[in-house]
Amino acid sequence: MGLFDRITRVVRANVNDLVSKAEDPEKMLDQAIIDMQEDMMQLRQAVALAIASQKKTEQEYTQNQSTANTWHQRAQLALQKGDEALAREALQRKKSFAETAAVFKQQLDQQSGQMEILKRNLIALEGKISEAKTKKNMLKARAQAAKANEQLQQAMGNINMEGSMAVFERMEEKVMALEARSQAAMELGGTNLESKFAALEAGSDVDDELLAMKAQMLGGSSSTQAKLPAASQSPGVPSAKSNPEVDAELEALRAELGNF
Repeated sequence: MGLFDRITRVVRANVNDLVSKAEDPEKMLDQAIIDMQEDMMQLRQAVALAIASQKKTEQEYTQNQSTANTWHQRAQLALQKGDEALAREALQRKKSFAETAAVFKQQLDQQSGQMEILKRNLIALEGKISEAKTKKNMLKARAQAAKANEQLQQAMGNINMEGSMAVFERMEEKVMALEARSQAAMELGGTNLESKFAALEAGSDVDDELLAMKAQMLGGSSSTQAKLPAASQSPGVPSAKSNPEVDAELEALRAELGNF
């Protein structure tokens, strides 16, 4: 292989690669439909021209055939009038127009065949375009889905899952530490509360014991006074009951002891 051939092949390969990369499925499908519609327009124009040409040929055939018939009638008239030479000339004119009409008839038959082919091709192209439009919409939807999936995969590939999970693990550890500190604070607060209630309960025991002691003292004083014998009244010494001041002081002392 020569150097020029190798260079040509490399250039063609690079150009094909660039073209392949530049081909967007959606744009290419739209362009393909546009090209097919342009082809259909050209085919319709061709059919229209063929129809116009066929009509013109048909008119030419009809006109020449009519003229040939006219000269045939004239030849008959001249022969009836006994003018054979005029009849012969009329028949020659008839022959000329009849031959021309035959040529147009042959051309008309050919055009009719071509017209049928053009019409069939036009119908087939319209069907292909309709099918291509349906297929284009389907392919465009598939292309869009594929692009979306590719973008999603690229986005997922760009996400640092390990780093994100490490962040979650660190935050979970911090939350657990916060919960532990909160639980410890609650336990400490509960201990202080228990201590306060224990102190109150201890204080209540002391108060109860103090009240019991006071009641015992009051009870002891009453029993002692009951056991003491009545003092004999000496001559000249006033009786205890007869001393109102002592009695009042004693009652005051008892009342004071009872308030403890």
